[in-house]
Amino acid sequence: MTPPFWSGAGAVERNIELITWAESIGYQDVWLADRGGVDALTLAAVVLGRVDRIRVGIAVVPAYTRTPAVFAATVATLADIAPDRFALGLGTSSERMIGGWHGLSLDRPLARMRETTILLQQMLAGLKTDFDGATLRSHGYRQPATESTVPLLMAALGPKMLDLAAEVADGVILNLFPLSVLDTIVGRFRDAVARHRRGIDQIEIASRFQVMVTDDVASARDEFRYQFAPYYANPVYNRFLSSAGYPDEAAIILEAGRSRDWKRARAALSDELVDSIAVIGDRQHCVERVERYVDAGITTPILYCLSDDHEIQRETFSTFAPGNWSRSYV
Repeated sequence: MTPPFWSGAGAVERNIELITWAESIGYQDVWLADRGGVDALTLAAVVLGRVDRIRVGIAVVPAYTRTPAVFAATVATLADIAPDRFALGLGTSSERMIGGWHGLSLDRPLARMRETTILLQQMLAGLKTDFDGATLRSHGYRQPATESTVPLLMAALGPKMLDLAAEVADGVILNLFPLSVLDTIVGRFRDAVARHRRGIDQIEIASRFQVMVTDDVASARDEFRYQFAPYYANPVYNRFLSSAGYPDEAAIILEAGRSRDWKRARAALSDELVDSIAVIGDRQHCVERVERYVDAGITTPILYCLSDDHEIQRETFSTFAPGNWSRSYV
């Protein structure tokens, strides 16, 4: 599961309350988003100190906002707090976040992701750095090797990033793709893993899904539009939406996003398109839809509830708790 994107006073305790409840009903993972307001890595330390068995992952932290040495020290600390119960997801983020929020340049994303991952792996293995890359360099940094396993996953959608994740990472994190391209994305990633002569059984395929168990499908669709239309104005997601079979919708959203016309951007997400991306409906529909993803090869479905309503959240997450669902992946 992924908790709602709470921030401000009381946000930490709200997260802790929901996550400890999720653990009590059998959830195996919680994946925190790093999108400002609350620092996901700091929150991960607090959560790991308050839960007994649940794994905490980050999906995802931008590779540009921390140096590899800072990442390595943070990951080592979290691994020490809870051995074998932390996973780090890295992503490129967006121009709005990297350029706008942080004042940094989102340059050469493939190289940055490769070099961040390679440096992190070296540092976590206890090696002294001697690295000059296209986007990063590090010399003379060393920390003790971590004694527990910390998977490094990579956010990816396009072919090049999927190939890179298959080559150097411990897994991939998918997000916000139409159901029609599910088999293509998973198949492309599996092919890349095989091409790099790695065993697919050792590679995690995670994906976040926007879910709401509800009878009010129309309102849930509008909630998805409100929250995620801006994502598709991001050039990376916009290009992906176009390549996934929705070029007209992608063009409208991109133009509307540039003019900050979010009403028009939301209107471009038709009911059919929203239903292709989000998992919205009654319990049976939502369960069957998530089972479709698992059957296609998603090993770690990560559920994010679209509603901020406490009761709807509990109903949605309870639907997929072990004992209520035949699967035990969430």
